[in-house]
Amino acid sequence: MVISTLPHCVEADIEACSPDREKDEKQASITHLEDALDVDSEVYVVDEEAERRLVRRIDLRMITGSTAMYVLCFIDRSNIGNAKILNNDTGNSLQQSLRLTNNQYIIALMVFYVAYTVFEVPSNYLLKKYKPSRWFSFLMLAWGAMTMLIAATRNYGGLLATRFLLGMFEAGLFPGLIYCLTFWYKPNERAVRVALIVAGATLGGAFGSAIAFGIGTVNGAHGLEGWRWLFLIEGAASCFIAPFILWFYPDYPETVSWLSPEERELATERIKGVASLGHEAITWKDARDTLLDWRLYLHHWIWIAYSVGFSSISLFTPTIVQGLGFAGLRAQLFTVPPYALAFFVVTAVAWISDRFEMRAWAMAASFAICGISFVIEGSLPPTAFTARYAVLCVGVPFAYAVSGPTLSWLTGNLRGTGASTLAVPLNGSFSTFGQIIGLFIYKTSESPGFPTGHYTNAGFMFSGALAGLVLRYVYTRRNRQLSPGEPRWRL
Repeated sequence: MVISTLPHCVEADIEACSPDREKDEKQASITHLEDALDVDSEVYVVDEEAERRLVRRIDLRMITGSTAMYVLCFIDRSNIGNAKILNNDTGNSLQQSLRLTNNQYIIALMVFYVAYTVFEVPSNYLLKKYKPSRWFSFLMLAWGAMTMLIAATRNYGGLLATRFLLGMFEAGLFPGLIYCLTFWYKPNERAVRVALIVAGATLGGAFGSAIAFGIGTVNGAHGLEGWRWLFLIEGAASCFIAPFILWFYPDYPETVSWLSPEERELATERIKGVASLGHEAITWKDARDTLLDWRLYLHHWIWIAYSVGFSSISLFTPTIVQGLGFAGLRAQLFTVPPYALAFFVVTAVAWISDRFEMRAWAMAASFAICGISFVIEGSLPPTAFTARYAVLCVGVPFAYAVSGPTLSWLTGNLRGTGASTLAVPLNGSFSTFGQIIGLFIYKTSESPGFPTGHYTNAGFMFSGALAGLVLRYVYTRRNRQLSPGEPRWRL
């Protein structure tokens, strides 16, 4: 990789101004040309092949670590949906063992999101204070321990307490991961990487259901119900991985030790002006400007609309599948295909949005397809099991596919580190309203059709698509008013 530090040479003169490159790739990969012309400004010319090698190294740590954490985070958050019906044919499900009413179960889900809302922004502040690797490792160890503690609960109060603490420790992960991407990647590199992380949630849904199916067969082993084994095993996995995150996860480009000095300089220079800086703190002016920027609230509404579907699908898919005629452990197994399909759809939509710079269209199309799927799902007769399951396998993937272009669009249009520090977790906090709505729309009394849940989801999906198109119009108008050379708003 070569970055040549050049003065204002015209492009045609770059080769004439450049020194001979080193043949040995292990030699310094950044060459400084001193005072070629008597001007102070500098232009950095990046060797694309060297940059690709660097990005692959970053991906290996950043995306691998982020996806692993989010898979386990999602499993530990949503496994209560599996536990609700696990072994219910033998009277040993979570709801039956703890003698929970339907309302008590919903409240146990809701307290997680209450804690999530309260601790999301403070957690991002602590991320800056203690460095990502340390903070994420601590959070992972803590939420794994809370998941294991759920297995020890004997009553409704114990379940509420452990779910609240689980929400408190999980609150900082997802917004923190999205925030950390802004330290390392250009805006047009983020959607696919956000999608790969979110695709981890779809894998988590698939793995979680498959694991629940397997664990359901050991119900009663050593005197423990299957759902208790579920929380013990899945919580222990998070605790086991947490110490590795401390060593493996990257902090900031300007400080990591696993890059050479030349690579650190390249990592910093290639995103200068379009990314956040790890060492830069948020100021009160940053906070005020971010909170008063009205366009961000359209972004927040889009994320609220997405979160209604995300929440309801992640927690109630086993229940919905059970309503499609699959009982007992089969309900766990038939939850896997929609999530497996989602992995490929999420990645493909994000790649298209990045490749063709069409985040708004990719997001709106995903919202629309998902919304239409929910309308069809609610309109079909409750006994049309095959058709309803096929539609579910379309709706679930596109519900998750919204996330990649949406978050990439938000972070790509944030100007400055301070805005990113506040706007990203604030976006997550707003999403909690959507996630709480998602808890209440699938009513047990409406099984197996669940019309309220499907039509409510459809309404939010269509509103998200509309908000995205309005926001695209706003950014397009702003771009037309910019002078040459001013940074453009991303579409």
